[in-house]
Amino acid sequence: MVIFVTIMKKYIYVIFAALALLAVSCGGGEEPLPETEGPALVSTSPADGAGGFTSSRLDIVFTFDQYVKVPADSQNSITIDGGASVDKVSAYGTDLTVSVSGLAWGKSYTVSLAEGAVQGYKVNQKGSAPVSFRFSMVEDDTGKWEEAASAARNMGAGWNLGNTLESNSGAVDNMWIEAFTSRKTSDYETAWGQPVATRELIHMFKEAGFNAIRVPVTWYPHMGTVTVTQGQDAEGNWHGYWDMSTWKGYEVDPVWIARVKEVVGYVLDEGMYCILNVHHDTGEATTAWLRADKTVYEAVRERYCALWTQIATEFKSYGQRLVFESFNEMLDARNTWNSSTAEAHETINKYNADFVATVRATGGNNLLRNLILNTYAASPQPEALRDFRLPEDVREGHLMVEVHSYAPYLFAFDVQSGAKTVFDAGCEKEVKAIVEGLNTYLVSKGIPCVLGEYGCTASRAETEMAKQAACYVSAATKYNIPCFYWMALSDAEDRAVPKWTKPTLKDAVLKAYNDNKN
Repeated sequence: MVIFVTIMKKYIYVIFAALALLAVSCGGGEEPLPETEGPALVSTSPADGAGGFTSSRLDIVFTFDQYVKVPADSQNSITIDGGASVDKVSAYGTDLTVSVSGLAWGKSYTVSLAEGAVQGYKVNQKGSAPVSFRFSMVEDDTGKWEEAASAARNMGAGWNLGNTLESNSGAVDNMWIEAFTSRKTSDYETAWGQPVATRELIHMFKEAGFNAIRVPVTWYPHMGTVTVTQGQDAEGNWHGYWDMSTWKGYEVDPVWIARVKEVVGYVLDEGMYCILNVHHDTGEATTAWLRADKTVYEAVRERYCALWTQIATEFKSYGQRLVFESFNEMLDARNTWNSSTAEAHETINKYNADFVATVRATGGNNLLRNLILNTYAASPQPEALRDFRLPEDVREGHLMVEVHSYAPYLFAFDVQSGAKTVFDAGCEKEVKAIVEGLNTYLVSKGIPCVLGEYGCTASRAETEMAKQAACYVSAATKYNIPCFYWMALSDAEDRAVPKWTKPTLKDAVLKAYNDNKN
């Protein structure tokens, strides 16, 4: 048996040798394998030629008839025209995804895949045939909606409806509103010493010559399920405690948002501008869940976007005098004021970008609405302004930046030592320098600016308060920066009448605006 196998192997070797000699004698070498066809495009998503897109970004999926790849040296051969850019090219299975950005309304684009850019995995296989994918953006509505710069100029003198819809318990270990009331909207609205807002109050401001009202709103007590437990401290005092890790759900209480819409309606019905924001969801209170902190951002981003989706959806049919503000004075995890680290400033930019993209995605008039973005801590300090970046938007001209300023510090706040009770030349110089900084970093670069809060403690003499306000408004109005006074013009029970709490201060604000408006 062994002899037979050995003999057969010899015959096989002889046969292969003969065939090899035959090939050589015929003058040929090894025949190359035939080249196979390259990957063939099956479909695209969206479809070729689709239109009406509104986002500045788009992911286009090209599906082929086999698994595909795009070598690194071929990725630059995938291009888009019209000033847009290809951000990323990725292949997985039969799908090739091309992510593009920088898209603008009213334009058409072509994404080109050069010949051979897409390859398969077969041996000796051609690359793909060239591919052209065409799509178009929504019609450009330029001229149909007021741009941000015009809105800032037309807002005129403004006021904050403060300590009203933004009132809240403010501390996770003292949730007194949630623990001891039935949680009616009025329980929140009156919690910080103000009566419920009325149409008559807003009308008084309009009649006097104000043209804009900022409506701060705190949302966390009215969003999802806030579970508060009650207990006594060592002194026998009852407290409500909220373990924020138990916070579930994103849905905003429809009764609460109905009240917000009612108050916003008071402002818009007067033909005034209304700024609606997310307020004490930020700040230094322990209940502040929005922080300029990378880890916190990653944890709350979904909730933040869900909140703005709901707000924007409720108001998407409202006209151009309603302006959304991303958030109030957001701080880092250490409650640092004025400015923070580069990472904290960059996190602010991420929140603002999410805000813009989320609002635009709800459609309707929100595709056009002017939006306000805050700096870190709403700070006017150069460090915060230098690191601030406008996010990408579907079209230019509908974003503005907000800062707050309570300066000089020793004049604006009640402090135990070094307090200034007179608004003197030094105070005036400091305020004007702040406004000049806003021009340097924002206005001169074509970025409209809003001074969303300014003012001082009500313990200062009204004549001195009036000097401070006039200084701010005079300096800012020259750069078309609208100023929104915080609170004191009509306060507490005077709002229920309604009447002016500080009529001299009110007159100073309006005179400074009218004397300096462009």
